[in-house]
This record gives sequence, C-alpha cells and structure tokens, in this order.
Amino acid sequence: MSRDRRVDVLGVGFDRVGLRGALERVLERHAAGERTFIITANPEFVMLARHDRELAGVAREAHLVVADGAGILVASRLLGDPLPARVPGRFLVQAILPRLAALGAPVFLLGAGPGVADRAAETLRRRVPGIRIAGTDTGSPDDDATVARVAAARPRVLLVAYGMPRQERWLARNLPRLESVKVAIGVGGVFDQLAGRVRLPPRLVHALGFEWLWRLAFEPRRWRRQRVLPLFVAHVLLERARHGAR
Repeated sequence: MSRDRRVDVLGVGFDRVGLRGALERVLERHAAGERTFIITANPEFVMLARHDRELAGVAREAHLVVADGAGILVASRLLGDPLPARVPGRFLVQAILPRLAALGAPVFLLGAGPGVADRAAETLRRRVPGIRIAGTDTGSPDDDATVARVAAARPRVLLVAYGMPRQERWLARNLPRLESVKVAIGVGGVFDQLAGRVRLPPRLVHALGFEWLWRLAFEPRRWRRQRVLPLFVAHVLLERARHGAR
C-alpha cells in the first residue's frame, strides 16, 4: 500500500491495517526480499513528531506505521478516516516471530536494561518453537560499536528497545549499515514484559483500551510522558472542528 494512502493523524500517517494485515504485509515483503521498518506509534509519538521535523521524516519513510494504542484509533474516527484496529507492539511481535522463526530467520534483541534482553530471549526460546536468537545486547543508542556487534551477528529480525523515539531514530540512522536485517521494529517495553519485569494488563483492560492507565498505575514515573495526552485530545478536537468548518 502506498504511503500516500495512509490515515493522517495530526501529521503522522498510519497504514490502514489491523494486526492480521500488518503481519501479512511483513510476510509479503519478507518473501520478496524487501526490508520492513515498522513503527508502532502512540499519541506521544504523534505529539513529538509535530514539533520534530526529523522524527516526522522517520515516520514518513518507515515501511509500516501502525496504531499502538486506543488514542490513535479514536482520533482517526473523530477525524473521519477510521483505522481498522489497534496493533499493539507486543501483539505484533508475538504474531511475527513464530512465522519468521519457521523460516529460519535469526532474531537479535537490542536494548532495555542490563540482562533484560537475555531474560526476554529465554522467554522467546520457550514460547516460540525453533526460534534462533542471533544475539542480545543492552548496547547504547550513541555507540558505533553496538552497530558493529549487531552487524556481526547477521540477524534477519531486529527488535530494538531503547524507548520511543530513540529506538526509531536509531533504526532510521543505522539500518543502512545492517544489510542482513529484513524486519526491524522499535518495541519499547516489550522486553520488560517478556522478562516478567512488568505486569501485563488483563484482557478486559486491553479490550477497553486502558493499557496506558494500567501501566501508569504500576509505573507512576510514566506520568511525565503521559502529560501530552490531554494536549493530543485537544489537537484532535481542534482538527475535527476545522474539518467540519470546510
């Protein structure tokens, strides 16, 4: 699907896919030998991209941008161009890895705190039959040696957990140097979830779109990041009013 057919949410384009559609897109591109750089964007990412031209450019050039969060889904509906469904990063990872593991694609886990990627890799070995872990590394977003270590491992799938937007910037900057990588995703807190460091929300909380509130309850330090949510809502409503006035 052409990037110009994306759903515009305050300047960030989202692909018109749910979880199944995103998986199919990745598998189709992988089968064709094409690289797929995936961004799972939430309202915080959108608000940052509004004031950061470089980050906005990263989102435009990504091969797949999906709605990680109920806020993006609701905004698209209010703006009159609804996205089909949310695509939370942890579910996308869960969907992609078994299919690519069956094809023998090695996976590299980069980022998170010391030892977290190792524990996450052990969880994946238990859950995903036949998965090949090419390597794990805490690394550093500003360390060229990190890029060299990833390149030497020659993974086909690269999961980067530096947090948004550092992981997206890192991937945009370094993917040209990582020739073996065909699927690259910024995964945020997925390693922490796999390692058992954070509690996953119940299904009802996820179904209602309140994962952000669940995480805030167990990680109060996140309140600083989530201060942008009321501003995001205000901008969406203003944009909706502008559309209605045309």
